[in-house]
Amino acid sequence: MVRAGEQEQEGYRSKLFNFRGMFENTGRHAKSLSVESASILDPTSPIEDASASSKNQGSNVPKARVISKEEIAAKEAKERLLQEMEQMKERFAKLLLGEDMSGGGKGVSSALALSNAFTNLAASIFGEQRRLEPMAAERKSRWRKEIDWLLSVTDYIVEMVPSQQKSKDGSQMEIMTTRQRSDLLMNIPALHKLDAMLIDCLENFKDQNEFYYVSKDSEDSDNGNAKSKNDDKWWLPTPKVPAEGLSDIARKFLQYQKDSVNQVLKAAMAINAQVLTEMEIPESYIESLPKNGRASLGDSIYRSITVEFFDPDQFLSTIDLSSEHKILDLKNKIEASIVIWKRKMHQKDSKSAWSSAVSLEKRELFEERAETILLLLKHRFPGIPQSALDISKIQFNRDVGQAVLESYSRILESLAFTVLSRIDDVLQADYQAQNSVGRRSNARSSVSKPSSREEVIDKGSVETPGSMTLLDFMGWGGDQGEAVLTKKESFAATNDFYKELDSKQQKLQNVVTNKKVSYLENLSVMRSPTSRH
Repeated sequence: MVRAGEQEQEGYRSKLFNFRGMFENTGRHAKSLSVESASILDPTSPIEDASASSKNQGSNVPKARVISKEEIAAKEAKERLLQEMEQMKERFAKLLLGEDMSGGGKGVSSALALSNAFTNLAASIFGEQRRLEPMAAERKSRWRKEIDWLLSVTDYIVEMVPSQQKSKDGSQMEIMTTRQRSDLLMNIPALHKLDAMLIDCLENFKDQNEFYYVSKDSEDSDNGNAKSKNDDKWWLPTPKVPAEGLSDIARKFLQYQKDSVNQVLKAAMAINAQVLTEMEIPESYIESLPKNGRASLGDSIYRSITVEFFDPDQFLSTIDLSSEHKILDLKNKIEASIVIWKRKMHQKDSKSAWSSAVSLEKRELFEERAETILLLLKHRFPGIPQSALDISKIQFNRDVGQAVLESYSRILESLAFTVLSRIDDVLQADYQAQNSVGRRSNARSSVSKPSSREEVIDKGSVETPGSMTLLDFMGWGGDQGEAVLTKKESFAATNDFYKELDSKQQKLQNVVTNKKVSYLENLSVMRSPTSRH
């Protein structure tokens, strides 16, 4: 019992000793924590001194190097180049997918997609060219950059040509090498030159101060003349010239620019017409044609073309061409008859549905007459929309090279026609200012000579009609008659194109178009051929 009690007391002592050790350890830990916290709060503690010394050592580290302006410019140029590459990738991805971004294979052909790309680029760049002024630097840079992107496709359209190669032993060997296709090699540099000429023409108006532009609703604009002259171009600003008109130097400068742009227009039209002629006629268009030229033209037009003595000017004078729709309808009929007659001349099977009792010589004669009429229509009305045959050729064309040439020449033709129209607007404003000065001088002379008053009034009423428009002045209007045509001499174009047009137009007083707009100003023309049907 005594031993058991002693063992129990020793157990209690061991437990008490363990509890006391636990409390002592806790106290030591709390003391260490309090010492550390005090050292943090105490500003004179050695720990802070150590951190301060480390900060002083860090302050001795050299500062970051300052980037120079050249490095900044190089970095910005690199970023801009990367951005342009991304844009180019996106553009060519759309072309490869045929404008079908879903990837379902429902896109158009590569040729039509490229043609639409040219058209859309021209609409976005030159759709804002409403004045005779230089292009903005940003738009000019974008035009040159993106047109080079689209034209880069033609660098890989090649043909095999023979060439001579000299071997190591001095002997000559004939090999075949690749070269850009001949039509592209000849026409792409020419179109580049025409493009540069048009942009340079706009740049030449940089320092001019003879005329300026006002909006149609401005107080300075002549609302009456503006409405009568440009009812269909209400969005265009009105050119204003000094009260006495332009100076001789400015007038000669405008005439020189007009002649230059007119040459560009004729060259672009010639390239475009040649490319369209070389394009293959789609089978869908041939299937839609009637079986003979009489059914295509109608009895009256067919009889006028097949007479023994044919005069194209006399023929056009008998046709109603008072609207753009009627001109386009005649053009479609003429082109359809030409296709029919050409197919019959080349048709070998006499029992086919295309055979006819008309002799080959007469059919060839009729085809030449129809082509003459078609050429006159294209020269007299260059601003009319594309015909059904042209649209069909562009829509079903599979030749990428021809698509590039056709679309590039077409948009340059549109830009040239737009610039030509802007120059004509300024010349028309100058002509009206000269007329107003002439009327005031006639009025002053009539006061000093009252006996000849009636003669002066009669002469002014015949020679200076106040309601003359630009279309009437250039000989495109039939309302004023031959009296209007006599006033064209002061503004007659010096090139052969307009001389020929004026000489033929005197025989054709009633051939007018209510609207004479370019492709860029006609939204229906700027859309792709698919969207027009």
